[in-house]
Amino acid sequence: MSAIELKSGKRSEKIEILEREGNRITILLGQKEYHLDLVKVEKNIYSILHGGRSYEIEVVATEKKNRYTAKYICHSYDVEIVDAQMRYMQNRMKSGSGSEEAVISCPMPGKIVKVLVSAGDKVTEGQVVIIVSAMKMESEYKSGKTGQVKEVLVAEGDVIDANMPLIVLE
Repeated sequence: MSAIELKSGKRSEKIEILEREGNRITILLGQKEYHLDLVKVEKNIYSILHGGRSYEIEVVATEKKNRYTAKYICHSYDVEIVDAQMRYMQNRMKSGSGSEEAVISCPMPGKIVKVLVSAGDKVTEGQVVIIVSAMKMESEYKSGKTGQVKEVLVAEGDVIDANMPLIVLE
């Protein structure tokens, strides 16, 4: 159905929703399947039934997007939810400043609308280098660093796969 990634500290877990019917939900957490009964009791308070046990969790949004504080009994966990949209935005904002080369790619299939640079061109950080149409939207992809275009791997009108390298910077 849908998958998200939960991050808390150095720990990261992928959660996939396999089935949902009313309050009953089946999820895949890592390699293990869980059958839960999930009910929103009141604002920010959730009751989870699993294996005959009840867990009451308070989930409070923080000032940062997709970040929450989850409280269970006397424990508190800072949690970040990484969904498809968040992964898309992280990919667009990636910077190659810490490496020799930077590869610009699109996280989803699409079509190249316009290539704004050629091999050998000098680019500055934040400069738009390519425009891609994906999911009926045009997105501008910017250089993550100041440098030179090493290679342009696509041309206008090309149909691309998800995460396919489009432009290599050095």
